[in-house]
Amino acid sequence: MSRRRGATAGTERVARPTVTVCRGCCCGTSKVPYLDHEAQMSDLRSLLAGVAMVRRTDCLDVCERANVIVIQPSPEGRRAGGRPVWLGQVNAPEAAADITTWVKNGGPGLADPPDILDLYTFSPSRRVRHELDE
Repeated sequence: MSRRRGATAGTERVARPTVTVCRGCCCGTSKVPYLDHEAQMSDLRSLLAGVAMVRRTDCLDVCERANVIVIQPSPEGRRAGGRPVWLGQVNAPEAAADITTWVKNGGPGLADPPDILDLYTFSPSRRVRHELDE
């Protein structure tokens, strides 16, 4: 079975980037105060509707970086050299807006992220990256 993701537009399948939002033991909880977690999730879903698949997942096992969001490239972005980008401490509403702008422009492999996202980017362990791919 193909792991290709996307939405159907007519009879044609449209592949999109995937935005994975951690909402496990630390992310999305009161352990990260001063952020309306549900509003962040709702904003990402509404602003990226038809552009990217936005999904909620349980703990990504990088709790020290809560809130964590992973941007996975579309198949086209992957062919262009894009790889998943891990963003940690995404605790400001402005960060979600920067993520939205980048994904709307194509995301990993197709568009350069806004410079401000460099502040959030990190590289998780190989084990953690592998678990997300499963």
